[in-house]
Amino acid sequence: MRLDQLVVDCRHPGALVRFWAALLGGDAVDRSSGWSHVVPPGWPRIAFQPVPEDKVVKNRLHLDIAVDDIGEATRRAVELGAARQGDVQTDEAGSFQVLTDPEGNEFCFVTA
Repeated sequence: MRLDQLVVDCRHPGALVRFWAALLGGDAVDRSSGWSHVVPPGWPRIAFQPVPEDKVVKNRLHLDIAVDDIGEATRRAVELGAARQGDVQTDEAGSFQVLTDPEGNEFCFVTA
């Protein structure tokens, strides 16, 4: 058994895949069924599935993305369309910054 892809429900797959491709690398691919995907270097495929409703509650799953510099990574993500949620938090595992992508899906930048 292996992880094949991560799937994100969203209203606008073509726009959201371009955000993630710009943030993580890889080429945005639009599929004929309305889906889009990207394969960032060193990651499994991240697919974006069209759904009719907007996101309204907190994610049950989110990505933690390891970065060397949380501040710099956050600045770049915000330039691409992300929104910072609160301040950098630090606990016994390290530091993290919560952000949301352009459709409101949470993700974190983390350092150990």
